[in-house]
Amino acid sequence: MQKLKIICTLGPSSLNKNFLKFSNQNIDLLRLNMSHLTLKKLKKTIDFVKKNSKIPICIDTEGAQIRVKVKKEKFFKSNQKFKISREKGNICLYPRKVFNKLKIGDILNIGFSNLLIKIVKKNNNALCKVISPGKIENNKGVHLENRNIKLDFLTPKDFKAIEIGKKLKIKYYALSFTNSPNDIIKFNELLKGKKKIFKIETLRAIKNFKKILKKGDLFLIDRGDLSKDVKIENIPIVQRNLFKLKEKYKNKKIYVATNLLESMLENNYPTRGEANDIFNSLEMGASGLVLAAETAIGKHPKDTVIFLKKMIKTFNRSNL
Repeated sequence: MQKLKIICTLGPSSLNKNFLKFSNQNIDLLRLNMSHLTLKKLKKTIDFVKKNSKIPICIDTEGAQIRVKVKKEKFFKSNQKFKISREKGNICLYPRKVFNKLKIGDILNIGFSNLLIKIVKKNNNALCKVISPGKIENNKGVHLENRNIKLDFLTPKDFKAIEIGKKLKIKYYALSFTNSPNDIIKFNELLKGKKKIFKIETLRAIKNFKKILKKGDLFLIDRGDLSKDVKIENIPIVQRNLFKLKEKYKNKKIYVATNLLESMLENNYPTRGEANDIFNSLEMGASGLVLAAETAIGKHPKDTVIFLKKMIKTFNRSNL
């Protein structure tokens, strides 16, 4: 029986001595999310983690994703208009060169509060009209609804983070928004001799998964960003299909992430639905489970890990 791994994302709730010491007996991999960590803080964070925990660290890249940068969070109502600045302003896009690829008529889905906007005019700024109301928050993902635009598989920040990681002898790296076998080939070339996790979180990745499977060994289904490309009601079908495709590759592993214990961001106990989701993921063949917001910003990071351990123990005893 394979050991089922618990992977935890570090953040304000868990970057402390208490949680890191707890990790030594309870966690298999500690994830640093470069989408929420500056290069300036990366070395200091790695040094702090290593000082307090013997668990391996994984640098998770930003990858091929657009994000919004805002100075102040705001809720926008339907038909309200606002501007996205090319460079400096209250609302910008990252990477910066993405702005030049936008066109009038483009529809942007921002974050996870259902904010949908349409670009109605563009010059040095992009004038946007709100189609569906929602909150705009800093560093949230932006999904282009009406077409695909080509993005580099890594950001300049990612390349610098990888260099820092190599110098500090980090063994694990994750490629966010893996879209094609070519992305894997390039990432493998960059990180020879390292453990690489390839994140499946786009429709392109799903379509290319048979080919992608042949090029890597460790994969992670990120159901959050995937839900931007796939309707939420279809996520269970997609998850099952990906595991079915993996069945003939016995030595390859898939981890599952996103909303495993979302309710425990606030509560110190899970819902029945969450318990069922975790069990189902393990039953499908998950080799590990990933806690993201639950341990990064949640109120009960230790309790979420303890509950995952209980679920894994229950699954192993079930003989189903």
